[in-house]
Amino acid sequence: MILITGASGSVGKTVLQEVRKSGEKHRAMYRSAEEAAKAPAGTHTVIADFANPQALGAALKGIESVYLVCSPIPELVQLESNMIDACTAAGVKHLVLNSAMGAGDYGKSFPSWHRKVEDKLRATRLSWTILRPNSFHQNVLAFFAPSIRAQGAFYGSMRDAHNSFIDVRDIAAIAAKALAGGGHAGKIYELNGPEALSYTQLAQRIAKVAGREVKYIDIPFEAQKKAMRDQHMPEWQVTALLELQEYYLSGKGGETDSVVRDLLGRSPITMDQFLAEFAGEFRSQAASA
Repeated sequence: MILITGASGSVGKTVLQEVRKSGEKHRAMYRSAEEAAKAPAGTHTVIADFANPQALGAALKGIESVYLVCSPIPELVQLESNMIDACTAAGVKHLVLNSAMGAGDYGKSFPSWHRKVEDKLRATRLSWTILRPNSFHQNVLAFFAPSIRAQGAFYGSMRDAHNSFIDVRDIAAIAAKALAGGGHAGKIYELNGPEALSYTQLAQRIAKVAGREVKYIDIPFEAQKKAMRDQHMPEWQVTALLELQEYYLSGKGGETDSVVRDLLGRSPITMDQFLAEFAGEFRSQAASA
């Protein structure tokens, strides 16, 4: 029996879909009845919160493998640590941790939080697999598509830094394989996409599939910080995002390799494939009306 945490989130929801397709017995964990009501038909659900160890114990009853993912919030280390402790107490055999790119070598921002959780997990008696994914294809939709639709442009302070975006569906497929067992115990997988792109190159790819002009506009670092604050973003989030950007600007985040291809047994989803699938999301608001 597999437990998928974060089953309403972008990655957790997709992991749930992959596990369902595999036919493995599973349970999906949600934080509220409202979220649980949106579960796929036939999925056994449980309501629990990482902040409530007692509820976690009940959610883990009869569970052998756990997929652990948490929103990138300052409480992440404590919340995921609670789940690791609960898994240890419940006799869980294997835990697949959704960590982050940079957790192995970057002492700031989200990667440093994930590294603390990784270290705790590796010190337990649990069998484990750690996934360190790069930025998602889906982030392009979430963060860039709105201004592209409205203005034909998206903004940042990435200069010519490259990013090896990976599709959430590929991450989920790998997570499902690791949850099912096999030779993944004790492995740390750095998950990069099949191609490294600068934001200028990304804009050109988007323009091609959307059939319109799309520009990436590089803005000064301080202007980006002000824009984040003007959007009423919490200061901790502003700091974490800007520190993560420093990681990319240092030349990290643009690596490509065969790890994902080898784990999937097929070619990973490319940025061009993803953009073609969601081309309508980048077209002008007038054209979409």
